[in-house]
Amino acid sequence: MARSKPSKQLSQDEIDRFLVAAEALHLSIVKPFISPHCDHYRQTRVLHEVLLKVVRDVTGKEVAFIQWNTTGPVRDPLPKG
Repeated sequence: MARSKPSKQLSQDEIDRFLVAAEALHLSIVKPFISPHCDHYRQTRVLHEVLLKVVRDVTGKEVAFIQWNTTGPVRDPLPKG
């Protein structure tokens, strides 16, 4: 029996599952209220930056749970027309 050739990219269902898992990881990273002067805080920021880059690389776009500015999550603009 021959093995099938692996896909070169994730299916949409796999991307959707990846995003659910990535959002859960995002929340576990940003949720703890710890001092920004401790090693754990700095290391979680490093991990968070890597997570954001990977989500952008896999999906090719910004995702709602990582679109933040200084006042909170970025909202999609109102539809035109």
